[in-house]
Amino acid sequence: MNLVYQLQTSAQQTRHRALLVLSGKQAWCVERANAIVKHLNVPDCIWIGDPGSDGIHALTNVQALEQLGKECGLLVYNAYAGFDPDAFGALSGTLRGGGLLLLLTPPLQDWADYADPQADRIVVAGYPVTDLKGRFLHRVSSILQTDPATICISPNEIPLSGAPSPSSPIVQLQQFLHPHCRTHDQAKAVEAIIHVVKGHRKRPLVLTSDRGRGKSSALGIAAAQLISEGYKKILVTAPRQGAVGCLFEQASNCLPGSKSSRLILQKDDSTLRYSAADHLLADPQPADILLLDEAAAIPTPLLEGLLNHYPRIVFATTVHGYEGTGLGFNLRFKGHLDRKMPQWREITLKEPIRWASEDPLEQLVFRLLALDASPADDAMVEDAQPQDTRLEFPSQQQLLEQESDLNQLFGLLVLSHYRTTPLDLRHLLDGPNLQIALLRYGEAIVAVALLAAEGEFSAQMAEQIWAGRRRPRGHLLAQSLSAHLGLRSAATLKCLRIMRIAVHPAVQGRGLGSQLVEAVKQRAIDQGFDYLGTSFGATPELIKFWRTNGLQAVRLGLHAGASSSNQSVMLIQPLSPSGEQLVIQAREQFARQLPTLLSDPLRQLSTHLAGPLLEGIDHRSTTSLERQEWLDLVAFAFARRGYDLTLHAIEVISLSALAEGRVKDEDAALMIMRVLQKQPWQVCASAISLSGRGTVEKRLREVIGRLVFHYGNDDILKLARRTQASFPETKGVACRTECRASRSTHQ
Repeated sequence: MNLVYQLQTSAQQTRHRALLVLSGKQAWCVERANAIVKHLNVPDCIWIGDPGSDGIHALTNVQALEQLGKECGLLVYNAYAGFDPDAFGALSGTLRGGGLLLLLTPPLQDWADYADPQADRIVVAGYPVTDLKGRFLHRVSSILQTDPATICISPNEIPLSGAPSPSSPIVQLQQFLHPHCRTHDQAKAVEAIIHVVKGHRKRPLVLTSDRGRGKSSALGIAAAQLISEGYKKILVTAPRQGAVGCLFEQASNCLPGSKSSRLILQKDDSTLRYSAADHLLADPQPADILLLDEAAAIPTPLLEGLLNHYPRIVFATTVHGYEGTGLGFNLRFKGHLDRKMPQWREITLKEPIRWASEDPLEQLVFRLLALDASPADDAMVEDAQPQDTRLEFPSQQQLLEQESDLNQLFGLLVLSHYRTTPLDLRHLLDGPNLQIALLRYGEAIVAVALLAAEGEFSAQMAEQIWAGRRRPRGHLLAQSLSAHLGLRSAATLKCLRIMRIAVHPAVQGRGLGSQLVEAVKQRAIDQGFDYLGTSFGATPELIKFWRTNGLQAVRLGLHAGASSSNQSVMLIQPLSPSGEQLVIQAREQFARQLPTLLSDPLRQLSTHLAGPLLEGIDHRSTTSLERQEWLDLVAFAFARRGYDLTLHAIEVISLSALAEGRVKDEDAALMIMRVLQKQPWQVCASAISLSGRGTVEKRLREVIGRLVFHYGNDDILKLARRTQASFPETKGVACRTECRASRSTHQ
């Protein structure tokens, strides 16, 4: 135990955290860990995995995120129960300065071959677990064995590496003007939060920090001070309710006599209340201030919506997090702040609270989990053009052996998706059906795509998938096209799904993404894939990108995704004759379903999304309209026939126009909202700044009139002109309509 006491003493003197790796058979590791826990007798010990003792309360990896915001003085992580990189990262942040982390592992040289229970999370149907090569665990064990601050002990108790750090004077905590603040950074953050309430409106504050800097506590301290000064209503939100436990606890500590529950804290007639972000957007509430914790893990569209509704707002985010990354937040949302509210302010908390600066465990965890991964510097890539890049398809083993490439590549993925977590790193290195494509400029990676092979199931399995009895893991497109669109062949054919694609921010807009997609497409053809596909949270920009590159939409999710707050959309492109037939069938299904879905479950879908999805679909042609239906359209557009009496014909001609891109902007939005989604007249009027039903109907008559002149035959056009002459009040509109139609025809 001498070594353990030396580690603990050194850690307490420096306020750093120490790591001791017990590497050997499970029984030995658990026995030694139990002995250490008993001798140290730390009251707030956290143990993950099998403790091997009835006297120790243990948690599972699943319960790890519940510990965020809490502290412990001793952490035992039994990796024999499975090494979950998300859980390990989150739990390491709960260990305070002077604490000890015991990591129990198989012999380090053999850890990569261990049948890790967490491997089940990345096993893909059709690939046995033996296909997992343990590259991620090999990387972890290699770093542990070479890290100078890590002590590794095997059963013979001879340290394999590392040595206790020399002792140094104990770091004393400083006192600040605010009695609850523990660093200068935290005090500045509290002052800035309060200024958001007392200063000018529409000047948001952004707090950024790594974990352990007191960001959440600062929110709680500031909320308590505002309540003590008489402010009545403070709202707080986060990706999940459990993430604000530290905030509420800190506020409660600062407000003696307050009453606190999981969702609300009350002091006299003032309240601090938690609400989910989507609820706050759907039903905005008056508040003195809105506090958002872990903003990087909240979908960007929700952040933008909340910014519009709440004039006094604070966004707090972790830069290197375990639930989502602040790097993507920096790239996307800060640009939105620059455009919408350029007087926003940012404060970065750098001073650790739970431990002293230069903590070796923090630095080690960053390396192990690639939390500090970043793309190449802008200066290295700013001159890159498509013709200057090299196409590469590195293997996962090559990526493991080139740490600089892994850092750049994972850094790009972090920027492209705000919910990238350490588990994604494990999936990148070990996913059995993954391929990697990248573009390199010099030594810098400027674009990357992650690819997943799907499908190729037997006819019997395809039948089970089609019937909804089986949902094979890792086959998103093949499974969904079969089960949701009813296309059995989607599961038997060979699909290559582009899981993610990312282009370096400094060179976006130069065609590198399209160049990479084209290269992936050609490689997929060479490898015998039948179709290429992708699935993502739909935005107009992304839909346009994929359509430009030849992929067509075939399915739209009915509900907004939890990770993006957008409906997911699937697009595919054929690569073989069998794939061609599949795409034809899928597009026919989509064309039949989409108009109906827009009138019921997708009534609230943004017209900015519906418009691009409707363009290019197979629609009921206007040639199918009977003469009487044409007469109805003429009577609606140029006479006084009612909208409801002409609805069927209006739907047919509207679908044709939207599918062919004949109407744009507000006219397209109006047709989608009223004709297809059946939204109330007043809602439609408000959306395009009109006064009510009368003005909306007048606008629709003009649009339909323009379409009659475009699609109608000579007989219908003559009738339309005669009708115009009989109704002088429509003459001005009619003249403009015919003039526009004439220009459109000649163009």
